[in-house]
Amino acid sequence: MVIVNLFLILLGLIWIIFAVVQDLNKREIANWLNFSLVIFALAFRLFFSLFGNQGFDFFYQGVIGFGIFFIIGNLLYYGKVFAGGDAKLMIALGAIVPFSEVFIININSILTFFLFFLVAGAFYGVVLSVILGFKNKKEFVREFSEQFNKKKNYFYVSLAFSIVLLVFAFFESFLLYLAILMFISPYVYFSAKAIDEACMIKKIDTRKLAEGDWLYRDMRIGGRLIKAKWSGLSREEITFLRKKKKEILIRQGIPFSPVFLISYIGLVCVLITQRFYLI
Repeated sequence: MVIVNLFLILLGLIWIIFAVVQDLNKREIANWLNFSLVIFALAFRLFFSLFGNQGFDFFYQGVIGFGIFFIIGNLLYYGKVFAGGDAKLMIALGAIVPFSEVFIININSILTFFLFFLVAGAFYGVVLSVILGFKNKKEFVREFSEQFNKKKNYFYVSLAFSIVLLVFAFFESFLLYLAILMFISPYVYFSAKAIDEACMIKKIDTRKLAEGDWLYRDMRIGGRLIKAKWSGLSREEITFLRKKKKEILIRQGIPFSPVFLISYIGLVCVLITQRFYLI
C-alpha cells in the first residue's frame, strides 16, 4: 500500500500544481484538468482493486471520498463561496484524499484536510486583505461589518455548534477538528465576501472578456437584460457586449487554488508523520 498511496499523493500534487499555475495565469481552472484527475484517480483505484488481491475497499473508499467532496464542493459553489473551477478541483480531490481502506481513518484525513483548508484560507484571506487594503481599506472594513451584521446569526449558530462539539471532543478526539472548523468558518466566509464586494471590482475592455467572467451587476442594454449570474458570461453575451460597450465593470475572481496546494501538502505531512498512509 505504501507505493500505491505514494502514487496517489504524487498524482494529486502534480495536478494541483498545474491548477495553481493555470489559475494564477488565467484566473481559471480548466474542466479537463479537474475531470482528468477524477478519471485517473478512480481508474487507478479500480485497477489496483482488480489486480492487487486485496478486495475493492480501496476503490470504494475513493468513490465515497468523491461523493463527500462532491457534496461539499457543490455547497460551496451554490453558496457562492467558490467559483466553478475551485469547486470542481475540490470535488476532484475527493477521489485522492482517502488513502486508507478504513473508513474512519479516511474521515479523519478528510477533516484534517478541511482544517488545513479553513486555516490556510483564513490566512490567505488575511494576507490578501492586507495587500488589497492599501487601496481599498475603508471599503473592505465597511463591507465586512455589513456582511457580519446581515448574517451574524450564522456566527452565533456556528459558535453554539463548536461549543457542543468541543464538549463531545473529550470523548471522541476527532470532534475537536469539527469544533475548530465550525468556529473558523464564519470568519472565512465574511472575509471572502468582503474582499469580493469591496476589492475585486475592475473596469475591463470588452475585447478582453472571457467566457465565465462575472458582471458586477445586471446590465440593461436597449431592450435586453444581461444578468450578473454566478455562472458568468456566456460566449453569446460577450459577443453582444462587444458590439454595444467598450468597457464594463466585472467582479474579479480570487485565485484560491494556492490554498488547495497548502492544505494538501499539510495533510500529506500529517499522514506521513502519523503513518496513516501506510495502513
